[in-house]
Amino acid sequence: MEKIAITTGDPNGIGAEITIKALNKLNLPEDKIVLVSNRDILNYYGKLDKDYEIIEIPYDEDDIKPGKITKESGEFSFQSLKKVCEIKPKAIVTAPVAKNAMHLAGHNYSGQTEVLQKFLAHDGQLAEMLFSARDFRIMLLTRHCALKEVNLTKEFVKTKVRNLVKTLDRQFGITNPRFALCAFNPHAGEDGILGREEMDILSPAVSDLHSEGIDITFPLPADTLFVNAAKHYFNGEKSEYDCYIANYHDQGLIPIKTVAGDNTVNTTIGLDIIRTSPGHGTAFDIAGENIATPNGMIAAINAILKK
Repeated sequence: MEKIAITTGDPNGIGAEITIKALNKLNLPEDKIVLVSNRDILNYYGKLDKDYEIIEIPYDEDDIKPGKITKESGEFSFQSLKKVCEIKPKAIVTAPVAKNAMHLAGHNYSGQTEVLQKFLAHDGQLAEMLFSARDFRIMLLTRHCALKEVNLTKEFVKTKVRNLVKTLDRQFGITNPRFALCAFNPHAGEDGILGREEMDILSPAVSDLHSEGIDITFPLPADTLFVNAAKHYFNGEKSEYDCYIANYHDQGLIPIKTVAGDNTVNTTIGLDIIRTSPGHGTAFDIAGENIATPNGMIAAINAILKK
């Protein structure tokens, strides 16, 4: 299928609302978009200006409960993701889902990235989370896991970076990328005083990657590294690095969301089909109030249109 497929996320969140608002504002041709959703859900949250193709995922209108976490909404979210993988679109844009709702439905994934990998990956492909705002990009070595469970090894880091090199070339046209690697510990461990991950894992991995011709820094203290990245972003300057590599979720997400806000786009890379989504969540606290802004969804769709 040569269309961009859009899922509307959790039926009790803001996903359908921001999808409708984004499509109405962008005014894209009908032959470019297919929605993997449900007409009752779409009609509940607004009205599309155009007659886009809709692939129906069954859902009882009585189960639309804005702001609620339910098994039914989790099942809908999962089935929407499964279907969008089955139709093999040109690209995928996903509205936010609630992981706890999917868990209630028996689908124990830590996020949409993992579901997409389940149904799209082949031949050892690994899905990765890349967050971007203009050319400010951050890839996460680890994703949705408890901080105490972050477990890095030298081979793990090398595999992730090698996959990133291939993906940036294939999906972004960036050859010979330059990477900045965040240190794991404060002050990059202070020669082992504040932790040995830099000495035992990260630096040895970097040395091996250098021998393969990959341009990556030795681990740098993340606080000062992202200060400079923010300056470049706010000044409208080209980023110093093609991608920053963070060890864990908040290390990467806090800086980019702080500087870019709703313009932050979450991109799933490493699979045959690229996927983007807004950098925010389901916003259950304002669901159904028709006050959600579509900026994040617009940014996610525009990121695909520029490919």
